[in-house]
Amino acid sequence: MNQLVIMKDKQAVTSSLQVAEVFDKQHKHVMEAIKNKLNSAENSAQYNSMFAEGAYKDKSGKSNPMYYMNRDGFSFIVMGFTGHKADGFKLQYIKAFNEMEQQAKSRTSALSPELQFMQGVVDKLAANERNQHCLENKIDGVSEIVATSTMDWRNETSHLISKIARQQGNTGESYKMTRNDIYDEVDRRGGVSLKTRLTNLRRRMAEEGTSKTQRKNTTKVDVIAHDKKLIEIYTAIVKEFAIRYQVWNEEY
Repeated sequence: MNQLVIMKDKQAVTSSLQVAEVFDKQHKHVMEAIKNKLNSAENSAQYNSMFAEGAYKDKSGKSNPMYYMNRDGFSFIVMGFTGHKADGFKLQYIKAFNEMEQQAKSRTSALSPELQFMQGVVDKLAANERNQHCLENKIDGVSEIVATSTMDWRNETSHLISKIARQQGNTGESYKMTRNDIYDEVDRRGGVSLKTRLTNLRRRMAEEGTSKTQRKNTTKVDVIAHDKKLIEIYTAIVKEFAIRYQVWNEEY
């Protein structure tokens, strides 16, 4: 087992990967719990200070997203983990956080007052620079999403949906779930049933002599393509999902 707590950017932190391993959870579920906190409109600023994005490489060498979390972030994520075994792991983590933070304090206190002051100034400047960089990325990301038009809507929305899926685990299942959630929202806002329209479209294609393969490959996106109003609704919903999942933070 790797070290429970490490120092990163002058903070004692652990990772979503480490928490998943220790508490015997699926990493994607730990990631979902963190994303739910970050996507919450309430107390979002506080949550953003608790978590930082990171990446790790799996056995195949592929880079995957994860999160680092400080003591407060860790407390929020594991508070729902119950049982005697979970309590034991929590105590181990608390001890590890205490020891790492104490080591950091010892190193700082060994500096002269002048160097301690300079260290504080440097740390503050670095934090401001990181915050500014995050803000610029967010502004650029949102602007790019908003600029998505209906001119090339199929390619542009497909690109955004792929980014959303990667934020949720980069699997075929996450892509399918994202698509279905968006289709459900189109049904709700458009007052339609894409499933029924797709069935009707395939029936008309059969009557016109279209091959079975072509009919099978026809999707709800093709249904949307026949209705200008649905194209606008669909494009707007995809944009909203992309902003909600902060796709500009995607790790490659």
